[in-house]
Amino acid sequence: MGKVTGFKEYQRELPEKVPAQDRVKNYKEFVGLYSDEKLNQQSARCMNCGIPFCHSGCPLGNVIPEFNDAVYKANWEEAYQILSSTNNFPEFTGRICPAPCESACVLGINKPAVAIEEIEKHIIEIAYAKGYVKPHAPLIRTGKKVAVVGSGPAGLAAAAQLNKAGHEVTVFERDSEPGGLLRYGIPDFKLEKTVVERRVDVMKESGIIFKCNTEVGKDINAKELTKEFDAVLLAGGSTIPRDLPIKGRELKGVYYAMQFLKQQNKRVGNEAVTEEEILATGKDVVVIGGGDTGSDCVGTSNRQGAKSILQFELMFKPSKERTDNMPWPTYPMLLKTTTSHEEGCERYWGINTKEFIGDENGELKELRIVDVQWEVDAMGRPVKFTEVEGTERVIPCQRVFLAMGFVNPQYDGMLEQLGVELDGRKNVQATEGVYRTNVDRVFTAGDMRRGQSLVVWAISEGREAARKIDQYLMGHSNLESKEAVNMFEEVM
Repeated sequence: MGKVTGFKEYQRELPEKVPAQDRVKNYKEFVGLYSDEKLNQQSARCMNCGIPFCHSGCPLGNVIPEFNDAVYKANWEEAYQILSSTNNFPEFTGRICPAPCESACVLGINKPAVAIEEIEKHIIEIAYAKGYVKPHAPLIRTGKKVAVVGSGPAGLAAAAQLNKAGHEVTVFERDSEPGGLLRYGIPDFKLEKTVVERRVDVMKESGIIFKCNTEVGKDINAKELTKEFDAVLLAGGSTIPRDLPIKGRELKGVYYAMQFLKQQNKRVGNEAVTEEEILATGKDVVVIGGGDTGSDCVGTSNRQGAKSILQFELMFKPSKERTDNMPWPTYPMLLKTTTSHEEGCERYWGINTKEFIGDENGELKELRIVDVQWEVDAMGRPVKFTEVEGTERVIPCQRVFLAMGFVNPQYDGMLEQLGVELDGRKNVQATEGVYRTNVDRVFTAGDMRRGQSLVVWAISEGREAARKIDQYLMGHSNLESKEAVNMFEEVM
């Protein structure tokens, strides 16, 4: 371990941020970097536990104590090699992952956890600066061709691993640039698109082919892929948003969160916006949904100059601390205040929206809402809610952004043409650990298989699916399995 007494000597600190009143003036990332001294101190807080639960907390199985030790000793190339042995894209997870590894950190039992996510981001940024991140085209190609449909984190991770195994990989993306949700869903103030472009450029130089503006199932018949390629991986994500089908849903001014966020990301990226413009400027905004996507709508609305911003969550307010039902090292459902909330937003829990009210021109002007009270079971889980009598009211609102999550992948087109089986939640049916659908040579991974989840899970799924595809094509696989390989020994 880096320093035996480090966890006693140093407190958890995060890098400085640009003040809220300044950062809302643009869409730039605003979280700074540690000084060399602070980075050394934060890595020194890692205790190198006898049983490091952070490994199991991370879906990728990142080898965290070892890269913390390398950071403490300023062995940057070693730190990068350890980190990249399990994680293809630390520059993404180091910015937008909710860090389940930190929830499992042993130090977190009675002190603030090690700042694993920030250390991870620093390792990869130092690696880019020092030239350690290089394209690696395989010396020998297998002669096998694999199509990856979707260029989100699952598709990109699978493509990188399959290319590493020597297969010829083509990634199909229906949007004009690769990245999926990384590019078009997450605002630039959390993940600048130059970060995505930098990684995609490395992948292209490694021999991976990207075909954008190409929707499989529309521009190309999906069955043609199974004829042209030896294997096909479906990594299109969970793209159908959850709706709120109440009276007035058809009014102008009610939009899905992704309609709003994707359009703004296009503006920032100087891409043409061809559809109706969705802007929060000068409007009373209500974001329905309390998760990260809702938070992104808050931050974007602030930058567009909204008149007011409210965020509603149907569920009750989460606890600030772990309860008996959320023991360490499980991932706790705690109250989370994001940087977007810090920039200005009123948050309310236990609110049910009953009606969108419009004016004579068919434009949204008000919401009818009511407070609700939840009944919970013995484990504290919500069972059902009832309206609180006398709390129904109407509030002014000209823009609503529905950020209530995603229900399943798009079935029309690709999935319909292939005839893949769906599970009970209408995701593509494929057992974890196998990733193979009922259609010969067709595999699936990421949100399209497991449902809406975290970026770190998408990368993990892409990596594991790539190993299964490699095994299918070659009869065996040399790609790493997070369960079967001692990563530390491998990189050493």
